[in-house]
Amino acid sequence: MDIKIIVSDITLNCRLRKNKTAGEIIKLLPLKSTVNTWGDEIYFEIPKINVNIEDNAKDIINLGEIAFWIEGNSIAIGFGRTPVSKSNEIRLAARVNIWADAEYPEQLKLLSKISNGHDISIIIK
Repeated sequence: MDIKIIVSDITLNCRLRKNKTAGEIIKLLPLKSTVNTWGDEIYFEIPKINVNIEDNAKDIINLGEIAFWIEGNSIAIGFGRTPVSKSNEIRLAARVNIWADAEYPEQLKLLSKISNGHDISIIIK
């Protein structure tokens, strides 16, 4: 299944992974939230979902991977260095579940122009 993440004039087309986190998030769609930033990462809170850390959870992600941060009950989209990165890695604050992948990973770098307070939405494509 495909979704769209929309913030400002940026639309990210993403493909859902087949895991529990994706299954729980899809039940919430469409959803709207407000962006927070942390280095080259945006994150935004969503309604509470009941998931645990999955076996393949990680804190260093690849460009294009869309994450769910359990402790913050937030979707996190890293696109570059964060305050905890070493070298040029995309390191998030904690281990996260990857639940979707951007169709065009390089497009995530456009998120660098997004600041705290922007509205963001996720819809089924």
